[in-house]
Order: sequence, then structure tokens, then C-alpha cells
Amino acid sequence: MAIRRYELLKSECTGHIATITLDRPEKLNALNSLMTAELHSVLDELSNEDDIRVVILTGAGRGFCSGADVNELAVGRLTPSTAAPGTGITALSSRIRRNNQPVIAAVNGVAAGAGLSIALASDIRIASEEASFSSIFVKRSLVPDAGLSYTLPRLVGLGVAMEMALTGNIYDANWALGKGLVNRVVPADKLMEEAMALASDIASNPPICVRSTKELLYDHDEDLLAILKKENDANIPLGDSEDALEAIRSFLEKRPPDYKGR
Repeated sequence: MAIRRYELLKSECTGHIATITLDRPEKLNALNSLMTAELHSVLDELSNEDDIRVVILTGAGRGFCSGADVNELAVGRLTPSTAAPGTGITALSSRIRRNNQPVIAAVNGVAAGAGLSIALASDIRIASEEASFSSIFVKRSLVPDAGLSYTLPRLVGLGVAMEMALTGNIYDANWALGKGLVNRVVPADKLMEEAMALASDIASNPPICVRSTKELLYDHDEDLLAILKKENDANIPLGDSEDALEAIRSFLEKRPPDYKGR
């Protein structure tokens, strides 16, 4: 099949397997408006291809995805409350979930914020030993979004989810494996080999049955759509707060934040 070229991601097909690589390595693959739109577009494109049976999602360089591009947040071009319905960052989790093919996240490095959200929205996660995981939203004076408040407690339990969401701390791959956040951890140089082997295993099964099985296992996902709305509603006043502005300014100025609680 022919897949059109994208500016900020790469899409390659090998047999029945498609690999999407987020390609802003100098920004740890932070999601700006263009990359977000392209990710929606390539998922739409692949979902309509009956010959593609599994999708692998990964990142170039040291990052899987470091979340929303803080530089765009700083100038007000990209916020959870203003993203176009169905096409913005907050819609990526539901888009991945409703993809016809199973999606394997090959987490090669940093998965933070919305990057963690899209990793957890994927059906299976394989992590490099160099991967790290952070629900960093609280450090930006925001609640978890892009479906993370739905997926995180379901994968690791409420207590661990609370710890991750309320601290915004960074956790390594082995910690993530022990908590059930990822399916397996492999050496960095074996990550794509392992992801491809797992994808091939899945792709060898009857494709109609695989798609139906994924749909059946997510049969309760109406709840995810409700959570997405609640996340957006919660982040509207938070995104306009003084603390949210201070979170972004302090990050860009590389200094500790001074929160005022307003």
C-alpha cells in the first residue's frame, strides 16, 4: 500500500504491520498542532487498510513522546480546552482505542503527560530499558487528560495512579513493569525487534477475529468518552489560572515554580 508522506512522523509498512514513528527527536517528540493532526490522519489512513493487521507506535531519538509542546502552550496555540473536537491531543486516546487494528506502543524513551496517555491508550506496551514514565500534568497545573484518568487506575490500581498523578514524578521501566504499566521490558537495541515479533504473532491470527476481539475487550469504552469530557471541563478553569501560567513560565525559564493557589 502507498502511504502519503508526513512532516513530523514516519509511517512504514512491512507485510501486514505498519510502524508509526513520531519524528521530532530534538523536542522528545512533543505533540504540537501539526504532529497531532498528522497522527490522527495516519491512524485514519491505516484503519481503512484491510491489509494492515497491527500498528506499532514509537518515537525517534530519546523520547517516545514528552506530551504537549510547552512552547505552543505558552503562546496559547495548543490547550486541552481549545483543541478541535475529535482532532486534538485529548482525542488521541479514543482514536487509538477505536483503531481497527491492535496498536502496540514501543516505548523507547520518555513517555510523559499526553505521551503517557497515548502509550496507555495503546493495546499493548513494550518498554525499552531506557524508557521512563510520568504523569506530569500536575506540574503544569492541569489534571491528567487525553484519557489518562481513565486508563491509569485501570492498569495500575487507584493507589499507584494517585501517586503518579499527584506527584508528577518520573518512574523507570522496571518500576513500570512491576506495577503493570507495561507488558514487558527489553534492551534498547532489541525494542523494535521485540515489537515486530509480537506484532507478527498477532498478525498471524485471523484478522477479522483479532479486530472483533479488540472491540469486545473495549466494549465498555463509552466510559472513556465521558471521562474525556470531564477532563476537558476540569482543565478549562485550570488552564486559565495564574498557577498554570507560572508552571509554563517556570519551565521555559528553567527555574522552580512559585505557585500562589489561584
